[in-house]
Amino acid sequence: MKTLNTLLVDDELSAIEGLKLRLERVDGIHIIDMVTSVDEAIECVKNDLPDLIFLDIQMPGKSGFDLLKQFQPEQHPAIVFVTAFHQYAVRAFEVEAVDYLLKPVRQARLNEAIERVRARRPDPLYKQQLLTASDALDGSPGAGSSSSSSYRVESEKLIITDGRNSGQFVPFNEIVWVDAAGDYMCIHTHNETYVMRARLKHLVENILPPEFVRIHKSTAVNIRYIKHIEALRNSEYSIELTNEKTLKVSRTYSASLKSHLFSAVEK
Repeated sequence: MKTLNTLLVDDELSAIEGLKLRLERVDGIHIIDMVTSVDEAIECVKNDLPDLIFLDIQMPGKSGFDLLKQFQPEQHPAIVFVTAFHQYAVRAFEVEAVDYLLKPVRQARLNEAIERVRARRPDPLYKQQLLTASDALDGSPGAGSSSSSSYRVESEKLIITDGRNSGQFVPFNEIVWVDAAGDYMCIHTHNETYVMRARLKHLVENILPPEFVRIHKSTAVNIRYIKHIEALRNSEYSIELTNEKTLKVSRTYSASLKSHLFSAVEK
């Protein structure tokens, strides 16, 4: 049985301690950390990607969905939501096949959730399912920002709107990397992540400037923000960005990335 490296994220100390005690009764679970905010969780997963995250939805400052935006779809950990919002979360997560636990967590239900995690096969569409669930919760407590934002382009900026705000202005030169999950696109700057409906191919080929290069079928980076590149097996690479985020470069795109990097150095 593979040991599941597990992260607990909940702003309620009593809830996180109770979950820890129940998880200690389950074989094959190794708790790597317990944090009480999304910002702490983001720091935790930068260099130590867990296999499983137990994640609260409603937390001060940022919702649990803000953490989900940080992962490349192909490297997305399994997520078990922990929530008190039965009337909203259960309906949305059942439709999207996302597991959840209602507070207070029962041992039998926890064991069932872990069995489902072990049976789950890696799927790049998993992130899209989670973002769709976020859409289903839009406007409910703990929902966070809408994932169905639209955008337009003006003067080397993306202007992202969600129907409730006047718009977020995101200059191209502040975008560090972008990743896609189906029809959804996560736009990452050093400090924020924005979600909008778009296709990566169209964005890279028609909207963003040439310094944005594909490194995976679902990911592109701004090469100006690459700090370090390391060779892995099978002609794959790992890159570290200036915000300390580590991303995987697939074999298909490694030659193209190296070519762009050499061209940038020559200039």
